[in-house]
Amino acid sequence: MSAPKEFADLPNIDPAHIRQVDAQLLGGPEASEHAPRILVLYGSLRERSFSRLTALEVERLLRWHGCEPRVFDPRGLPLPDAEGADHPKVVELRKLAVWSEGMVWVSPERHGAMTGIMKSQIDWVPLSMGGMRPTQGKTLAVMQVCGGSQSFNAVNQMRILGRWMRMITIPNQSSVPRAFTEFGDDDRMKPSPFYNRIVDVVEELVKFTYLTRDRSDYLVSRYSERIESAEEVSRRVNQRSI
Repeated sequence: MSAPKEFADLPNIDPAHIRQVDAQLLGGPEASEHAPRILVLYGSLRERSFSRLTALEVERLLRWHGCEPRVFDPRGLPLPDAEGADHPKVVELRKLAVWSEGMVWVSPERHGAMTGIMKSQIDWVPLSMGGMRPTQGKTLAVMQVCGGSQSFNAVNQMRILGRWMRMITIPNQSSVPRAFTEFGDDDRMKPSPFYNRIVDVVEELVKFTYLTRDRSDYLVSRYSERIESAEEVSRRVNQRSI
C-alpha cells in the first residue's frame, strides 16, 4: 500500500510511528502562531556534499513539521574579516540569523574537527549587533557526517560554540558514519538507524523551539546585563572579540 500523500517527499518515514509536533501542547495561551523559523547551515562546498544532502533531509522534515526552514548556501561567503560586513553573502547570513528562531548546524568532520567552512559561517554571525544578540535564546541542533567510523568531535565542538553564542542546544544530536554509504544515487538518505536519529533530532528541535521561542528573552535575562545599557553591552562584547 502506498504511503499517504503528505509523506510523498519522505519515503523512508513510517507513517504509523511518526507524530507531528503539537504546538498546542507546548505553547502558552498567547503563543506565537507563525511557523517556527529555522536556519540550516552546512559545512562543505563539494559538488556532492553529504553535509548539504543531510541539510536538505533536515529541511524536508522541518517543513513536514510545519516549520519555515531556510538552508544557507555558503558558496561565495568570504573568510571572516577578509571582507566587510556589507558583503552580500555576509548580509544574507546575518539577516537569516536575526530572522531565525532556531538553527541546525551540519558539518563534516575533517582532521578531527568541524570544517573551516562551518566555522566561518558561525564566525560571521556576531555575538552582538548594536546591543542585540542575534543568536541568544534561540534553539540549536548539531549534526555531523563522517567519512569513516562514527565520531563526535565536530558535534562536540559545535556544542561549545552554541553555548558561546548563548543558544539553547538541544540534548539530542546526530553523527552519520561512512556517510557516502548512507545516501543513494538519488541523493536521498537511505532508511537506517542513522536516518531515524536525524528524524528524532528534528522533532526534538521543533519541540524545544515551540517551548522557548516566546520565552527566550526571559530565559536568558541576566542580572549582570540588566544593570548595563545596550551601549555598554555592545562595547564590552566588541572588546572581547578583538
